[in-house]
Amino acid sequence: MPGGRLTQQERQQIASGLADGLAYAEIARRLDRPTSTVTREVTRNGGPTGYRADLAHRATERRTHRRRPASSRESESAPQPHGRDAEAVREYEETFTTVMMASGLPKMMSRVLASLYTTDAGSLTASELAQRLQVSPASVSKAITFLESQDLVRRVRDERRRERYVVDNDLWHQSTIASSQALVQLAEIARQGVGVLGRDTQAAGRLEVIARYLDFVAERFTHAAEQAREILYTQPGETHDGETGDRPG
Repeated sequence: MPGGRLTQQERQQIASGLADGLAYAEIARRLDRPTSTVTREVTRNGGPTGYRADLAHRATERRTHRRRPASSRESESAPQPHGRDAEAVREYEETFTTVMMASGLPKMMSRVLASLYTTDAGSLTASELAQRLQVSPASVSKAITFLESQDLVRRVRDERRRERYVVDNDLWHQSTIASSQALVQLAEIARQGVGVLGRDTQAAGRLEVIARYLDFVAERFTHAAEQAREILYTQPGETHDGETGDRPG
């Protein structure tokens, strides 16, 4: 399997594959590249509808030119537990970051999440994150503050009284529920507009349809999230609070 950066010819093949409606995995198979490489390439260069081979190639050359040469310490891959391939882990973290950015999350916040989720413990200190990402503690602090506001990370104190930033299953559930509640709020705002604009007007009718749609989606979104939590995250004989107890038959 070839390694290194994508060539201009490979980028043209990616563009052709996208135009033909091929899935990322099929494009990657034809290039003999990992699917994650194609996913990251397309996502960071306009997405499936905006990808242009020549623009992507020039953008990559500019990014490469701007990068400072890494020090010998930075260029050495850190030892990986469980016999993992360090290069594969790094590439996966880049893909995770790129996809999170495509969903609307800023770059530094996406990088912090990728680091936390690919750590076995699911937690890191500020200094560990700063060293891992080669950024300042202030950048880490800003990212964590934002992620906390979105219920995507939480802070805990370890046995040495250090602050650690944690990701876990329940946080993902809380974030999903928060997204559902945001839909409910949007529905309520749309419904308020019906009264302001006049119930029998076209504008009011449009807002009423939007409100009903959002109500419908939010209700089922919440139900699906609670059902998934019940099935996937709660162990037999355990409540959502982590306490054991008898379940009703």
